[in-house]
Amino acid sequence: MGTIRLMQSKLHRVTVTETQRDYMGSVTIDSSLMKRVGILPLQEVQIVNVTNGNRVSTYPVPGEAGSGIVCINGAAANLFSVGDIVLIFTFEEREHAEVLKYGHEAKVIIADDHNRCEEFLVQRLIPNQDQTVEFYSTSPTKAPSNWISTEIVESNSHS
Repeated sequence: MGTIRLMQSKLHRVTVTETQRDYMGSVTIDSSLMKRVGILPLQEVQIVNVTNGNRVSTYPVPGEAGSGIVCINGAAANLFSVGDIVLIFTFEEREHAEVLKYGHEAKVIIADDHNRCEEFLVQRLIPNQDQTVEFYSTSPTKAPSNWISTEIVESNSHS
């Protein structure tokens, strides 16, 4: 079946706090946000500018924890402005058959106006016995969604 790319982590609707065109490249991100969703320094990230539609691929470097910094550095700074709303994604490559057998998990932060975690979601692909998966995610209260998610009911009964 081959290899597929799946979202691994997402910072949803963070605000660009700085741009540094003369820096050698990358995006500086509050390290507490990176750690919470599992983004590693130097890992490839995709940044989508919700404000103007631009997209770039770069790598993150950690900024001061709790600072809320999202600074677009280098040439990409020409495509972003302070105050722009962006989405920052990472992806991981997995064997399709492995995902059908073991599932997949992605972590998402929905940011507030100061780039702090307002909501934390874990989105899962849960394998079925018929070689399909069900999508599961709690519904965000701060971001509209139109997805269909399977509810997971955990049983505490001891019958």
